[in-house]
Amino acid sequence: MIYYFILINIISFIIFGIDKKRSIKKKYRISENFLILLSVIGGCFGSLFAMFYYHHKNRKLKFLVLLPIISLIWIFILITK
Repeated sequence: MIYYFILINIISFIIFGIDKKRSIKKKYRISENFLILLSVIGGCFGSLFAMFYYHHKNRKLKFLVLLPIISLIWIFILITK
């Protein structure tokens, strides 16, 4: 499980970076729902780090609220296992 968690967080970080690059170049974007889904399936810490590292989606209330909540849920899941 630890390898999955590390991998999904790396993938989330990379996907956020790709979406940021696409937004700058005015190209086809990755959907916000997919970015949230990556967080829900375990990539929440990679997503949070990427959000502030790339300054991407950090003004969107949806991301500012959901990502920390999802992260807290994952912390609870990891602690209780």
